[in-house]
Amino acid sequence: MKKTLRYTTVSLAGAVALTFAASAQAVELNVVSWGGAYTASQLKAYHQPYMEANPGVTLNSLDYSGGLAEVRAQSEAGNVTWDLVDVVVADAIRGCDEGLFMEIDHDAMLAAAPDGSPASKDFLEGTLSDCFIPQIIYSTAFAYRTDAFKGDQPKTMADVFNLEKFPGKRTLQRAPINNLEWALIADGVDASEVYDVLDTPEGVQRAFDKLDTIKDEVIWWTEGAVPAQLLADGEVVFGTGYNGRLFSAIEEEKQPLAIIWDGQVLDIDGWAIPSGGQNKDEVLKFVKYATDTQRLADQAKYISYGPARNSSLPLVGKHAELGIDMGPHMPTKYADQGFLTDFQWWADNRDELNERFEAWLQQ
Repeated sequence: MKKTLRYTTVSLAGAVALTFAASAQAVELNVVSWGGAYTASQLKAYHQPYMEANPGVTLNSLDYSGGLAEVRAQSEAGNVTWDLVDVVVADAIRGCDEGLFMEIDHDAMLAAAPDGSPASKDFLEGTLSDCFIPQIIYSTAFAYRTDAFKGDQPKTMADVFNLEKFPGKRTLQRAPINNLEWALIADGVDASEVYDVLDTPEGVQRAFDKLDTIKDEVIWWTEGAVPAQLLADGEVVFGTGYNGRLFSAIEEEKQPLAIIWDGQVLDIDGWAIPSGGQNKDEVLKFVKYATDTQRLADQAKYISYGPARNSSLPLVGKHAELGIDMGPHMPTKYADQGFLTDFQWWADNRDELNERFEAWLQQ
């Protein structure tokens, strides 16, 4: 009897200990991204496989519209609830300067390439920064309804701004970034000289003057899902959007749309880890997994964004569900028709131009 009691007591104690151990190992991470087709590709390529391999980890997927406002608010309140945030490089640089994001030792914290090359050598040249972990190369471009115009179809940025030849509503993001560059290109400035022109007061004014010519025909969007929906509904004939969302509308939803690659703005998207978070060790484990060679190639099976690692590029194949070759849908294929965002220029000028842009909208 005593033996039985002792055995039972030990078993109960062991069960309790195991329960507490399991509870201690369980963790929830709040992973913030842009929503839509992009987040769906992350869930399929990163989140779901990681949770299957790590049953004690739950990844909560949250959507936002970009910027640093919420990260700042959490930091100032001393209550950082976002564990990992998908950001553009300009925001990563600004957030890093403000101490909002954790600095990254890329070679120590990220996976090496399959051939042993350190992460700093494997990620595409120029994509790394102190607090930023690259993930994909994407572009923001114009799309148009292919049934909107008879005869000649629009092909250039000048066509987008030509209301006489191509009448109808446009939808553009409610932000100065990209719009100022496109306005100058439509006004005859070569893409390679855009930031030199914008670096002068006269150049900025020239861009706003050109935007004035289409302002009355613009519906401004703030959520990434809006432009493709407005185009699909026929409420606009042109719309700016992320090329991955446009790919989804064209190839998956079979909408009568086409992308204008002329003037596309290439950008780099990736992860930043908010300072003050409580789950840094677990976050770093997930990030190391999610940005290794295979995972970045896997994401390209679901969306037309190019992986940010050299070792991932040869692994890009067909869409996992549509079975089409993804190579022709990557913005990098048309890189010579666009330009790369000047991340530092926008990090230095974004706040000032955001204020000016909002004031201009009210005029």
